[in-house]
Amino acid sequence: MAEPFHIGFLLFPNLTQLDFTGPLQVLARLPGAKLHLVAKTKGPVETDCGPFLLADTDFNDCPKLDMLCVPGGFGIDQAMQDADTIAFVKRQAEGARYVTSVCTGAFILGAAGLLKGKRATTHWAWHSHLARVGAEPVKARVVRDGNLFTGGGVTAGIDFALTITAEIAGESVARAIQLGIEYDPAPPFDSGAPDRAQPETLEICERRYAGRVADFEAALAAALG
Repeated sequence: MAEPFHIGFLLFPNLTQLDFTGPLQVLARLPGAKLHLVAKTKGPVETDCGPFLLADTDFNDCPKLDMLCVPGGFGIDQAMQDADTIAFVKRQAEGARYVTSVCTGAFILGAAGLLKGKRATTHWAWHSHLARVGAEPVKARVVRDGNLFTGGGVTAGIDFALTITAEIAGESVARAIQLGIEYDPAPPFDSGAPDRAQPETLEICERRYAGRVADFEAALAAALG
């Protein structure tokens, strides 16, 4: 019997729910996958849209992971300043076959020193800050640099998960999972990227994110010392 492939998702308060559940839905179907929902303490973790997720293990009890997956969300401001969280990420990354993030989860990897000299991506509104953690910013839905996989904003987590599934189990398995979840996006508007969105749409988003980005900048400065 093949050994289980241990995948750990880092959970922290105020994470973006789809950053986590998008990849989860794909990676749960990876043959041999053993999933671990890891937080500083076991129990409920509130997301940015209200519902709670249930962490089934904590940093001390988490087994050695084959894949570490770090979602994003506004809660990264606190998570990347938490010494226990960063120590856990560093420890697991040392032995993992794959180190991954979705959206602004990249900055937790960055705060752990794992993006230095690496090509990486993140949510478009935070993308320009990747250089501050030593990364080479790349504008793409999914970016690979060695065993590091980073996904863009929120929905790019599904693309990331299918990409890494193909790497691990082969393209035919990834294609079958894509069909199984009927991932066939056909959005009603072509506004999913800043270079295609109408100017007024981009302005609304930038105005909405302005305060959040300012808070993030201060938190990142504190995290990097």
